[in-house]
Amino acid sequence: MSKFWGTLGLLMMAGAAFAQSNAPLVERVLTQAEQAALTPDEVLQLLKDGNRRFLSGTVTSRDHSAQVRDAASGQFPKAMILSCVDSRIPVEDVFDRGIGDIFVARVAGNFENTDILGSMEFATKVSGAKLILVMGHEDCGAIKAAIDQVKLGNITEMLENIKPAVDSLSDYKGDRASANPEFVSLVAKKNIQLTMDDIRKRSPIVKEMEKQGQLKIAGALYDMKSGAIEFFD
Repeated sequence: MSKFWGTLGLLMMAGAAFAQSNAPLVERVLTQAEQAALTPDEVLQLLKDGNRRFLSGTVTSRDHSAQVRDAASGQFPKAMILSCVDSRIPVEDVFDRGIGDIFVARVAGNFENTDILGSMEFATKVSGAKLILVMGHEDCGAIKAAIDQVKLGNITEMLENIKPAVDSLSDYKGDRASANPEFVSLVAKKNIQLTMDDIRKRSPIVKEMEKQGQLKIAGALYDMKSGAIEFFD
């Protein structure tokens, strides 16, 4: 029986490899005209589709050497993604994106600050990206540290940015501790939502672009065990 399942596993891997090898080879990066033609909702859908390919093992084949040369003269990315620094979440990979496709900002706990807001304004107003996606993840160490009120060097001040998400759940009836996966997940989602709200409050440029329909701000939560991404507004 174990030999049967081993053979089946090899066949499934071979099938995924065959599907990937027969995917069209992408050699060039997005052009300005192609970027301009996209709507914010279309960009969000492209990220959702990319995550499905990541989960199924049928990611797009890319000639990275050719894309590096093609992108040297300019960039016209689709989206700006704010992610945690966690090394287990390779942002481009989980969305099946390549060189020149997305801007990525990373900070432990995926919160915004002045530098990141400026980067978002550059990515959208200056460079034409149509989507800002704030992506947190399950089992986040920064979230757990904020819950536990960790005191350690500059980490202490950094965690103040996540503290509002913890405080907002003061009426939670269960164990408000980092050992409780449910509470950690709730804080992670609340932190994403508060970050989205803060981006709108602290960046009149981004807020106006969203109001005019030129931009969409969305949230996402990455599942560390499966690689699946839950999207929400």
